[in-house]
Amino acid sequence: MKLEPIAPETALEMYLTDRENEVAQATLYSHRSRLSHFVRWCDENEVGNLNQLTGRMLHQYRLWRRDEGDIGVVTEKTQMDTLRVFIRWLESIDAVEPDLHTKVLSPTLSSGDNVRTEMLETERAEQILSYFGKYEYASRPHIVVSLMWHTMMRVGAIHSLDLEDYNSDGQYLEVVHRPETKTPIKNAEGGERHVALSESISELLDSWISDRRPSITDEKGRQPLESTSQGRAHITTLRGDCYRSTRPCEYTGECPHDRSISDCDAAEYGSESECPSSVSPHALRRGGISHHLNCDVPKDIVSDRANVSKDVLDTHYDKRSEQDKMEQRRKYLNNI
Repeated sequence: MKLEPIAPETALEMYLTDRENEVAQATLYSHRSRLSHFVRWCDENEVGNLNQLTGRMLHQYRLWRRDEGDIGVVTEKTQMDTLRVFIRWLESIDAVEPDLHTKVLSPTLSSGDNVRTEMLETERAEQILSYFGKYEYASRPHIVVSLMWHTMMRVGAIHSLDLEDYNSDGQYLEVVHRPETKTPIKNAEGGERHVALSESISELLDSWISDRRPSITDEKGRQPLESTSQGRAHITTLRGDCYRSTRPCEYTGECPHDRSISDCDAAEYGSESECPSSVSPHALRRGGISHHLNCDVPKDIVSDRANVSKDVLDTHYDKRSEQDKMEQRRKYLNNI
């Protein structure tokens, strides 16, 4: 078989374009981020044509990424697993030798390695939402943080919402998988659902729509619920809203890290995630799920509402201590 030359940057863009109708935007964003390190390694090592790749070179990249990025075992596995998928795709377009993906090695995790612990605590979430309620009511960040906390939606689901998906009278949102118009959601049709809203969240959305939402149609002729003056709010924009809103200086006016707010790099637009106290959309959603469980919302309801299996809930989201779980179970004993 004759290989066809292709540059790393070109291959990455072709790969992402090929997969954009198959996976959620959040997955594309993650793959671009992870594979950008591989493209950078290729550039530093003068690999201008991926036809050159060998198993030894892939191993060299793995060691380079581990040392250069100072990454942990979970991150290393995630990045190498994504690289394996990319290399398998390259095989399909005759860009690398057949079966090269089998030479992409990644570490094996122990049972506790892949459990994330970062989450937004209830006290901080309440502080943030209280600040928004007083000073930035019905702003786009207020909507984003409120939906992640109260509905436990993924950022990709919020990005996918249209105006018509919100039923003000019925007080609910309909999450719909629309890959043909560039808004796929995680779990595809399995992630479609109706999400009930409290009266306060419905009032918040009503105010956003009537008073603050930019009235605009996106490039696909749809009216996004979360919009900017340019169109549908990009997932990167929504992520930024999350990081920015969870910086303590944003809602308290003070820095717990003894930094000068006016000179802090993390205070600059686009650098919000550099704040040690800011949290990702995953951590915000994880906190919302844990909060619901702590408030005695049945696990079946949290599972359906957040679109996550009960096994995944137990492994990644349920941060209650064994003592907390016992005390919650104790409440039911009086009825026996």
